[in-house]
Amino acid sequence: MAHDIAALVDELTAMAAADHRSSVHAHSEDFAEQLAWRRLTARHGDRLGEIMDEYGWPTAELIGEEAARAAWLIAQHADRQLDVQRRALQLMQQAVSAGSAGPRELAFLRDRTLVNEGREQIYGTQIAGVKDGSPVPWPCEEPDRMDELRAEVGIEPFDEYVAKFSVS
Repeated sequence: MAHDIAALVDELTAMAAADHRSSVHAHSEDFAEQLAWRRLTARHGDRLGEIMDEYGWPTAELIGEEAARAAWLIAQHADRQLDVQRRALQLMQQAVSAGSAGPRELAFLRDRTLVNEGREQIYGTQIAGVKDGSPVPWPCEEPDRMDELRAEVGIEPFDEYVAKFSVS
């Protein structure tokens, strides 16, 4: 089992590194680059589904912080595999309830899944576009409570969050 876990850690961290290198192509004007990004995230989503079948949600206790974050990133980017995202969300929710995963990452995954379902997000973590140089979130269920809800899960206020991305 220890060998299996070590191999899983290596695999997940390599997948996250490949994701990071390729993510610049997600919105490329080059369709071949966009297609390569979609193929990569689909392959990763499929593999994450297999990992969840075998291990449940891969928590930091099981595989360490870096590999657990890699699993979360792969789930975040499985945008065209809602079944994988929904399953990751459900398993991660159980892990958060058990104290073995973080509510901040869960909030990001919940918002991402809701937006991919065409629904309103909760925490305002998913950006729809840029207007007048400032990022604008996809619609939220309770926009007036967004920062309060963000604080509950350890996410900085929206204005601080988007200041990192703002184009002046």
